[in-house]
Formats: sequence, C-alpha cells, structure tokens
Amino acid sequence: MTGFNILPLAVALLIGIAALGSCLGIALVGQKFLEGATRQPELVDTLQTKFFLVAGVTDGAFIIATGIGLWFATASPFG
Repeated sequence: MTGFNILPLAVALLIGIAALGSCLGIALVGQKFLEGATRQPELVDTLQTKFFLVAGVTDGAFIIATGIGLWFATASPFG
C-alpha cells in the first residue's frame, strides 16, 4: 500500500479534541459550582455531589474516546 496514512493523524485528532472538550466542560462546570456555592453556601453538599457526578461523566467520555482511538491505532479496523 503506497500513499499517505492518515490513521495516526485521525487518532491524534480524536484524542486531542476529546481532551480539549473534557477540560473545557469540567472547567465550566467547576466555575458554575463555585458560583453556586458562593451564592448559597447551605447547598454545597448537594452541589458538590452533582459536580462530581457531571465531572465523572464528562471525563468518562474522554476515556472512551481515548480507548477507541487506541483501538483504531493498534487494530486498524479500516485497513
């Protein structure tokens, strides 16, 4: 097979975009958590539970994208 193999580029973009989205998502949720905790300190326990739940789901999406990217890189399902 001759030509340019774009699989490493595709994997890098998949992992990079997922990491960027995850970081931005967790940062925005953290910002809103701190704003909410400042406005109503009595709700910190409830807000903290929801923050960690959302952060875990957001980070889980990044981990799944990383796993799929590494699977594409090692198994090459399209080749």
